[in-house]
Amino acid sequence: MLCVGDSISGVTTGTAQTIAYPSPDSRPFRRDEAPLEPFVIVLFGATGDLAKRKLIPGMAYLDQSELAPHIHVIGTSLEDLTDDEFRALAKEAVDEFGTHKLTDEQWDNFASILTYVPQGAGPEALAAAVAEAEAALVTGADVPADGVLEVQRLHYLSVPPKAARSVITMLREANLVDRSRVVMEKPFGTDLASAVALNHFVHETFSESQIFRIDHFLGKEAAQNILAFRFANGLFEPIWNRNFIDHIQIDIPETLGLDERANFYESTGAYKDMVVTHLFQVMAFVVMEPPTALEPRAISEEKNKVFRSMLPIKCADVVRGQFGGYCELDGVARDSDTETFIALKVGIDNWRWAGVPIYLRTGKQMAEGMRIISIAFKEAPRTMFPAGSGVGSQGPDHLTFDLADASKVSLSFYGKKPGPGMKLEKLSMQFSTQETERIGDVLEAYERLILDAMRGDHTLFTTAEGIESLWERSIDLIEDPPPVKQYQPGTWGPNSIHQLIAPNAWRLPFERAWREKKPR
Repeated sequence: MLCVGDSISGVTTGTAQTIAYPSPDSRPFRRDEAPLEPFVIVLFGATGDLAKRKLIPGMAYLDQSELAPHIHVIGTSLEDLTDDEFRALAKEAVDEFGTHKLTDEQWDNFASILTYVPQGAGPEALAAAVAEAEAALVTGADVPADGVLEVQRLHYLSVPPKAARSVITMLREANLVDRSRVVMEKPFGTDLASAVALNHFVHETFSESQIFRIDHFLGKEAAQNILAFRFANGLFEPIWNRNFIDHIQIDIPETLGLDERANFYESTGAYKDMVVTHLFQVMAFVVMEPPTALEPRAISEEKNKVFRSMLPIKCADVVRGQFGGYCELDGVARDSDTETFIALKVGIDNWRWAGVPIYLRTGKQMAEGMRIISIAFKEAPRTMFPAGSGVGSQGPDHLTFDLADASKVSLSFYGKKPGPGMKLEKLSMQFSTQETERIGDVLEAYERLILDAMRGDHTLFTTAEGIESLWERSIDLIEDPPPVKQYQPGTWGPNSIHQLIAPNAWRLPFERAWREKKPR
C-alpha cells in the first residue's frame, strides 16, 4: 500500500497519510438479519386495485411470516369506511389475490392490526390514528436494552400521480414527517420539467433518503438474480461487454388491455408508463459497472452512471403502435395519437457498451404475456462446418432471464445432433427457482420492496437524479414522436419492428418455442 509521504525515486511526496478507499470494514453491506423496528404503515389508496391485488395481501404475508412482526396498517382513501368494512375488504383481497393463504388464526392476527381513517376526516384524524397505533406497538413490542423504542412510519402512496401532492401536503400538516419513509408509485413525472417540479415539491417535505420510488419489476427474484449471475460468477462477467455481446433485448409484451385505465393511459402512453419507469431500470441492472459493494448507495450510483451515459433517444430508432379499437374506448379521443405499444433502440456511450444496441419492447393486447431479458452473444466463425450443417441457422447463442414468477434462466447454444454427419441443433440449459425446492422462500415483488423500504434499503428503488436523467434523454422523443402505427390485438406489434432490429430478430415468440420444446 502506498502512503503519501513515502519516498519515490528520491522524491518525498509530503505529509504521510494512507490512501485506502473504501476500507474493507467500512462498506455498509446489507444487514437483513437485523431485527426490524416496529412500523405503522399508512396505506393511501387502500381501496384501490393495486392495494387489493398486491399491497394488502403482501402486508398480510409479511405479518404472518414474521418478516415484519411488529406492524400496524392504517388504510385511508376517499371512501368513507369503518374499521370493520375495511377489514372485510382486506379479507376478500387476501383470499382472492394472496399468494400465501392464511389460516383462520393468522387472519385474525392480521385483522387485529388493521384500522381505517377516511381521507376526508383530515390530517388531525390521521395523526390521531397513527399516534394510537404507535402507542399499541410500543406496548406490545420488546423494549431494547437501551430502553429506547421509536416506532417508524411507512407511508405508501398507492394513488394517481395527480393525488401525490395532496397526500404529501396532508402528511406535512399531520406532522407525520419525522421517523417516516414514503413509497411513491410511477409515473414520476411525464417529462423533465414535471419530474424536476415533482421532486422539488416532495423534497420540501421529505429528504431524498426518506423517498422510495418503487419499480416492482426490480422486486422480482429474477431481476435481482442478474446481479448474482454477473458479479458472483467468473464465467459471465469477463464476457459481459462489447467484445463478446452483439445486442441485448428487454421484451415485456402484455396480453392485458386497458379496461378502466384507458383514461389514465390516454395522457401517458407506453413509453412514460412502462419504459421510463420499468424497462430502463431493468436495463441498468444488465449493463451497469460492478458496484464497490452490494449496498444501496453504490448500486444507485452505478445505475445513475448508466443513465448519464445513455445517448438521447432518436425518433428514427422508435416504433410506436396502437392496437385496433383503442380509440373506441371510454375516455379516449377518437383521433388519439397515444401509443399502446413501443419498441426502441438504445445506445450506451461508454467503454463497455459502445456500439452494442439495446432493444426494448412493450405493449398492450399482444400475442403473449412475457418478461424476458435476452443477451445475444457474437457468433463464432462458421467456415469449418460443412454447408447444411445448421450452424447459425437459429441465430446466435443467447442467455435469457425470464422475469416471470417462475424465475427461469436459460442458455442456448449449438450442439451436434446424434447420428451420422455433422448436423447441429440448438440446445438449452435451464435453471428455475421452482426446481431448487426453495420456491417458498421467494417473496412476491411488492412484499420484497415493502420490506426493503422498511429497512431503509434503496437498492431496488429509483433516485431523483436517475429519473431526471432518463427524462432528459427522452426530450426529442417526447417533443416530436413518430406517428403511431396500427397493430391487431393478439399480435407482436406493427410490422416495422422487424426493420428496427434488422439484421437481428426478436427472440419472442421464437424464444418460448425452443425453450418449451418437448424432448424427443
